[in-house]
Amino acid sequence: MPKQSPSLHFSLETIPEFQSILLQWYGENQRELPWRKEASLYGTVVSEFMLQQTRVSTVLDYYARWMDRFPGFEELGQAEEAEVLKAWEGLGYYSRARNLHKLAKMVSGLEQIPQDRKSWLQFPGIGPYTSAAITSIAFGEKEAVVDGNVVRILARILGEDREFSAAGQAVKAFESHARDFLNQEEPGDHNQAMMELGATLCLPKKPMCLLCPVKSFCRAVVEGEPERLPNILRKRMQKVVVDRALVMGEAGVVLYLHPQDSSRLAGLCEVPELSKFGKESEKLFATRKRAIGNQAMEERFYLLKEANAVLPEGCSWVSREKLEEITLSGPHRSWLREWLGDYPAKKV
Repeated sequence: MPKQSPSLHFSLETIPEFQSILLQWYGENQRELPWRKEASLYGTVVSEFMLQQTRVSTVLDYYARWMDRFPGFEELGQAEEAEVLKAWEGLGYYSRARNLHKLAKMVSGLEQIPQDRKSWLQFPGIGPYTSAAITSIAFGEKEAVVDGNVVRILARILGEDREFSAAGQAVKAFESHARDFLNQEEPGDHNQAMMELGATLCLPKKPMCLLCPVKSFCRAVVEGEPERLPNILRKRMQKVVVDRALVMGEAGVVLYLHPQDSSRLAGLCEVPELSKFGKESEKLFATRKRAIGNQAMEERFYLLKEANAVLPEGCSWVSREKLEEITLSGPHRSWLREWLGDYPAKKV
């Protein structure tokens, strides 16, 4: 006999049942995360900023240190930007830290903090997803979040296989569906449950359908190909090659400080680009690869002799002892530790 597919148990009328099963699962299986354990508006805001394009496992240590150093909006708002960026070092996408800093200054000056999504959209770094997450979790606003996790869950449940040219297009397409599924009585927990389901079971690859509490509602499970949904065209990775000048010596290492008007890395130090020294080719010392968004970066480090290094504008010597005090891009700090050895330099 041919293998029978499981029957589908989903219609608009069954959404309340879906909501109930999902919340029960979330209550029993949610991960113990610090921003949930000691819930607060500030903790929710900080976690939402940190979790943008960053794994939970990476965020945990940063969140703990951040809350110790800046326990509230007021303390964060009063801090210097350099201190804020230093605390963020290694998380990447530093505009998040700057926007969070600006937001803290604004919130600290308010007599009353707004609770509606529209008002939160006026704060720096707050978009449709973040505003819905913060207001639903912190204030119980009836707002549905839509991110990659939610899109994936809804696409599979509904069996929506149309092709989307980009993730943003898919998010817009599923906004109305997310509102239909939203638990009006417990919107914050519902949103967190959806995100938790997408992060732990309804994975992009190898989803754990057998463990899914709402698998009986899912058309993709019935059809047997959940991995193919959602159907979003992948962005082609753009290869970027950057040649850098590695100048090391007794004085430490030469670094370039990005000016405050830089669009991406303002206030951060990096190993300078080779072109700043007016050189095209030197001795290749090391090659490192990393990905930033849809860019596949290859960074080639050329060793320049200390005596021949006339420092260009924005570059300066940084001693080994000072390396821990400045704010470096995460990968560059890791690589310099490898190349400079155990620093600060050991006293003889």
